[in-house]
Amino acid sequence: MLYRPDWHEPLTERAWDHAWVRDAVAALVGDAVGAWDDDELWPAHESDAAGAELPLTDLYSGAAGVIWGLVRLGAEFDAVAAAERAHERFRPFPRPRQARSSLFGGETGIAVVRHALAPTSDLRDLLVQLIRANLDNETNELLWGVPGTLLVARAVGADDAVRESADALRAARDDDGWWTQNLHGHRGRYLGPIHGLVGNAFALGEVDSVISILREQAWREGGHVNWPPGPTDAKFRLQWCHGAPGIITTAGAELDEDLLLGGAQLIWDAGPLETTEKGPGLCHGTAGNGYALLKTFELTQDELWLERARTFAVHALEQAHALPPRYSLLTGGIGAALYAADCIAGTPLFPVLDDFGTSGVPA
Repeated sequence: MLYRPDWHEPLTERAWDHAWVRDAVAALVGDAVGAWDDDELWPAHESDAAGAELPLTDLYSGAAGVIWGLVRLGAEFDAVAAAERAHERFRPFPRPRQARSSLFGGETGIAVVRHALAPTSDLRDLLVQLIRANLDNETNELLWGVPGTLLVARAVGADDAVRESADALRAARDDDGWWTQNLHGHRGRYLGPIHGLVGNAFALGEVDSVISILREQAWREGGHVNWPPGPTDAKFRLQWCHGAPGIITTAGAELDEDLLLGGAQLIWDAGPLETTEKGPGLCHGTAGNGYALLKTFELTQDELWLERARTFAVHALEQAHALPPRYSLLTGGIGAALYAADCIAGTPLFPVLDDFGTSGVPA
């Protein structure tokens, strides 16, 4: 089977309504603004905080990501001061060198948010230092490694650091076109955007170079298409980090039409990810899966996919409001709010990745 049915639930019966969606997004934004605390930043969800020092300050599930999302959503909020405070709270904690340079988990993500909001030469210099400190990172994936800091180098116009990072990433590539990831002592290969092949190719601007691998790795069943997490992993997932949603969102423009539509159809037929197990978020939740439907609309201009994307957005908002607040870009309500806002506009702009893919500054 190409996905786990026990991770999914029936779609909402609520119809898309622009006014209701705007109000639901505004409620999530208002709650996040009201929950800010100068000392604790935002309360951490137990799943995000497991094994971490508090407060959470990073881009993935901490303060920097929430600030980024609030800016994108037009919140009335002193984002510059909040980003400075998040950066202050990060520094005292001892970090392994390479973890410190991580885009999504380390100081690079916090510093690039600050630089995007209020650029200075000192912040740019710090970012270049962090990017170069990451050049020999063996994780070979976007969350921790060179692909993430390559995106930052490009966003801040650090041309030498872009070349150095691209050279390091290409040098780490295996002869067969894959990369081997070394994550927390485990060596393996992955396909998805945050931990694997597609994310690395996206960072290089060379998604076309991995299409033959995506063709080979695609599994087809009854008009549906999905991809395993890696070439030796038969435990399929259907979420942005592993599976068709992330492949479509990141590489959809280069995919063969049957792969694009087969993956999107599987996402729709499977339904949204289950509220308590996965939730409304981006990395492994309903909003992340929905972005693939919105990307399919952008590529095909078939209004059916916009309608389906918007149905997922309504469901994600309902999930976000039904659950206790979770202040996180990739796992919480702000990610669902960003997705719903993109569904109003009808344009997919996956947070951070597509921001850097355009101007590198939150709109």
